[in-house]
Amino acid sequence: MGCTNCSDITKKYYRIERLPHIWCPGCGHGTLMNTVVRAIDKLGLNKDEVVVVSGIGCSSRAPGYLDFNTLHTTHGRALAFATGIKLANPKLHVIVIMGDGDSSAIGGNHLIHAARRNIDITTIVFNNNIYGMTGGQFSPTTPHGDFATTAPFGNIDKPFDLCNLAQGAGATFVGRGTAYHALLMQKLIEKGLQNKGFSFIEGLSLCPTYYGRKNKKGNALKMHEFLKDNCVDKRVVDKDPEKGKNKILIGEFYNNPKIEYTEGYQVIIDKFQKLGEM
Repeated sequence: MGCTNCSDITKKYYRIERLPHIWCPGCGHGTLMNTVVRAIDKLGLNKDEVVVVSGIGCSSRAPGYLDFNTLHTTHGRALAFATGIKLANPKLHVIVIMGDGDSSAIGGNHLIHAARRNIDITTIVFNNNIYGMTGGQFSPTTPHGDFATTAPFGNIDKPFDLCNLAQGAGATFVGRGTAYHALLMQKLIEKGLQNKGFSFIEGLSLCPTYYGRKNKKGNALKMHEFLKDNCVDKRVVDKDPEKGKNKILIGEFYNNPKIEYTEGYQVIIDKFQKLGEM
């Protein structure tokens, strides 16, 4: 049975001595981190069998606050480390937390191949559309025309749709939530953890300090209101496509289990061991 209140959640799953966190006021990452914890609690997973891995960036501070087995790795390489962990001990629940730059720029190659392999890793991207930790540079998800310190006259690149990218590469569970739609985000993470394969959940976050200020989005409250007013669940759009025009789709996008990578790897190991016994 899960914890009944915030105090219980904090005491059970957080490294109290490391709080308060260092994220800026209004940042959505704290909310998204809490949805990860609540999903783990709801499923009743054994803390000792959970590993949380991150790379570099604002989002990657999260594992430092969480009282699980955690690993803070190099920029863009979180999925490579996580793959090694999962292959070494397939019984572990391996969660990777990355940012939009960490996952789709320097780490983009690892993302598509982890998805292609369908290894049982739950990948959660805290997407704030900008490089927040290093000064507000544009990232692969910064919308076309938006401003950043490295795009003072507007971004000319087209942004990635990370969910489409992950699904196209082979992920077997894909969904998108937001820092505003926290309950949806929690449910998507729960489903991702239950999926036996590569799960990809994008969490749209807020960066009032850089993205919001550079693009005149207002304070954190205004940015939350934007998510509230401009996101629509895929199930609604499936019934009435008109409701999806000029909106951001959220919800469960894809759920199609297939053979998982470590299971196939074990088959090879078993064959090799039999050859050695001959």
